[in-house]
Amino acid sequence: MSELELRHVSKSFQVGAHWWGARRIKRAVSDVSFTLHAGETLAIVGESGSGKSTTARIAMRLLDADAGEVLWKGERVEGLSRRALRPLRRHIQMVFQDPFASLNPRMKIWRSVAEGLRVQQPGMTRAQLRARVAEVLQQCGLDAAMMDRYPHQFSGGQRQRIGIARGLIVRPSVLVLDEPVSALDVSVQAQILNLLQTLQQRHALAYLFISHDLAVVRHVAERVVVMFAGRMVESGPVDRVLQHPAHPYTRALLDASPVVHPSQRVAREEHEAQETPPAAEGCPFRPRCPRARDDCAAFACALQGGAHQVACRYPLTDD
Repeated sequence: MSELELRHVSKSFQVGAHWWGARRIKRAVSDVSFTLHAGETLAIVGESGSGKSTTARIAMRLLDADAGEVLWKGERVEGLSRRALRPLRRHIQMVFQDPFASLNPRMKIWRSVAEGLRVQQPGMTRAQLRARVAEVLQQCGLDAAMMDRYPHQFSGGQRQRIGIARGLIVRPSVLVLDEPVSALDVSVQAQILNLLQTLQQRHALAYLFISHDLAVVRHVAERVVVMFAGRMVESGPVDRVLQHPAHPYTRALLDASPVVHPSQRVAREEHEAQETPPAAEGCPFRPRCPRARDDCAAFACALQGGAHQVACRYPLTDD
């Protein structure tokens, strides 16, 4: 049984909904499907606006999908009320991108970390809650003596450790990690990523890892899904996808990654993405794609293939 599964999920938003402007519908996520198994890390990558964070929030049931199914441990949750969903929330928790904004500045750390546990196990005493918080903070590399401090007394890396502890407190099987290291210094990023790997091995956690940083994804994930304009354009084992990309957009993401030496900038600039909006019909990447042809306007943009799948009429080859 899978820990988390999305089946043909779609989500749209109204934009420009003001009295002085016309309303229009923006499709944020379109026909997204994937399965996350116990103990593995599945990464979702893409540029800003690709739909990856919206997908994460739908997986968490922080947003309701317009269509499709969301399953936690094989149980459908997309239509459940808040009351029915509450006992199931312990199975899947989220670590947010900004450790500065995700903690209540007026609440002591132990109360912030214990909040989910108080909801899931209301019969626990204050002493029991504090003991459990101390245990989880220590697992996350923090001294239990810090639990009576406030968020402003911690560094960014420490706050993210607190955010991870808050997710772990209810002993979930899945952590949704939405850009968990993008707001941190590079040296601190490495510490947090190593902590996440240690916790995953210790607790057999499954991670849904949202990121735009392909170097981080290569380090932490077993499988990767590449999204563009709300659609899945490529998916497969992370080494295969990043070493042998089949979709031109994946190739463009790799070319846009930071270069090690200035001599490599020429190849990067040749593939620099244009500020061109996605196509409304057919392949959404068509206006920016160097391989686009007329018949791409009628392409359904559905993933094809086996373990390594791509949604492209003219995919790249290793030749």
